Amino acid sequence: MKRKLMSMLMASTMVASLFVGCGSQGTETSATSGSGDTVVASDEPVTLTVLAGQSTTDAGIEDMIDEALAEKYPNITLEWECVGWDGEFHPKMQQYMQTGIPDIIIGKGQDVATYSSLGLLGEIDSKYTDRVLDAANENVTFDGKTYGLVYNALYQGVYYNRQMFKDNGWEIPKTQEDLQAIIDDCNAKGITPFASHMVDTWSIGNVTMQFMMNDVFNNNPTWGDDFRAGKTSFSEDKAAQTCYQYNKLIYDNTFPETFSLEQTDCDAKMVLGEAAMKVSGSWSIQNFLDIDENFDFGIFPFPNQTGDSKLIFEPNIAIMTSATTEHQDAVNCVLDLLTSDEELAVEIYDYTKTASMLEGVTPTFTNPSQEDIDKYAAEGMVVDVNLGNNQLVWGGFQEENAADIAAWLLGDESFEDCLAASDSRVDVSSSSAE
Repeated sequence: MKRKLMSMLMASTMVASLFVGCGSQGTETSATSGSGDTVVASDEPVTLTVLAGQSTTDAGIEDMIDEALAEKYPNITLEWECVGWDGEFHPKMQQYMQTGIPDIIIGKGQDVATYSSLGLLGEIDSKYTDRVLDAANENVTFDGKTYGLVYNALYQGVYYNRQMFKDNGWEIPKTQEDLQAIIDDCNAKGITPFASHMVDTWSIGNVTMQFMMNDVFNNNPTWGDDFRAGKTSFSEDKAAQTCYQYNKLIYDNTFPETFSLEQTDCDAKMVLGEAAMKVSGSWSIQNFLDIDENFDFGIFPFPNQTGDSKLIFEPNIAIMTSATTEHQDAVNCVLDLLTSDEELAVEIYDYTKTASMLEGVTPTFTNPSQEDIDKYAAEGMVVDVNLGNNQLVWGGFQEENAADIAAWLLGDESFEDCLAASDSRVDVSSSSAE
């Protein structure tokens, strides 16, 4: 790492230092400077506990943060517990609700609604939230208080092999009929239409919410609330059923080994030209470019029934803090570091291949799909997936629905039973946040 030598020197000396602008609560000695900023003077070591629910792109960023923290705030140590976000994060949070929430929690933007509604999260000072884009604060602010600091973002849609599309004369599809024409041409030419790794039920859950955003929430932004009010259901709503059926469209037009294929191998097949498209998100970019730094790919929204799909934007890494931490000053110092250290931010964005949510900070990695993202953004054709995720939560609902969809695709469950299973989870479908 760039900071390794300096970090080791500063960590070893552990000299007393002045921390400027990091907060005014907690156990450290604090005072207010003439400029109004809080100055925390302390030579006492502080250890903060961190639960990090990581996406597939994120493993390793904890080392980058540790190195930067040792430079700027050498008496603060982070004690990391890193788990997979899709399967381990929420069970861990359930455990900590019984024993005490860690000082810092790193999850996704959608988690902020869930845990703030339970009174577990502390408000993030506007000093730090003012450093991120306004769009990043919209879905983590409730009753005028912001409980999450959204650090980066992913885009979701259909990644496509630009050269393959050019060679075959395929236009970007806007309707299901357009998409089916490409699928038919692929099959006629011996090309697998879609790369997929359905062994990962999180992938099934993710693409299903992509479908729901454009076929359901696009037409009824409060569908989840209507679901809980008994006004609609998966068993009754044809649009919701269509979203589930899109999984069958992919299953019928993907690798026969999709239920044993890991993501890395799947992404490799896409790069090597064994498939034309992949319904996915920015987490695939890391693999794409690791396999072939010259791979040319774009992205478009999965076409809905009405031909007006939007590209999906997902606030990803969201930093939350405990409402009961005893070290608020030190926690604020970490927030200060993450929102003010541009070198660290670019290092993380370039490594994870994600979009910046910090004002004035731009990643330096080459993203071949960026021109498509910019086009949809300019046309106002981008939607925040937390509209759906905050109404139909992941843990306890989407995740379990994905398992039933997998069982249906494998022939172990009827489609009607799959829909009924989703309806049976209505009581756990909401974060209960207002």
